[in-house]
Amino acid sequence: MKLTIQKLTSLSAQDLIDLAKIWPAQTESDWQASLQNNRALFAAVFNERILGAVKITLNGNQGELHDLLVRDVTRRRGVGLYLMEDLQAQLPQVRSWTMKADNDAVTAAFMQACGFVREEDVWKKT
Repeated sequence: MKLTIQKLTSLSAQDLIDLAKIWPAQTESDWQASLQNNRALFAAVFNERILGAVKITLNGNQGELHDLLVRDVTRRRGVGLYLMEDLQAQLPQVRSWTMKADNDAVTAAFMQACGFVREEDVWKKT
């Protein structure tokens, strides 16, 4: 099967299991909140299993990324990059992307590979 990027609109029992593997410190209510109002939850799915996900807050033509993560066993295989590229293609109205920056070197290399530039404590892409 092919890796697909899906905007989740509801969460199945299997989705909840998979999201718990990605974000073990979060709860179902955290994920449900990401499906409402000006928020979105995108997932990288392979064989009906979520391998990576990211939450997005949308504000007009601006998108803010939160909790971008790929499961440990799946990293370094292009899942995160494909997730980032495809979600941007699915949201063409978003012209400016941001994500809060941390001091993790792996995250920095990944965000740069995705075309983001760090400006103080924020990754930006326009």
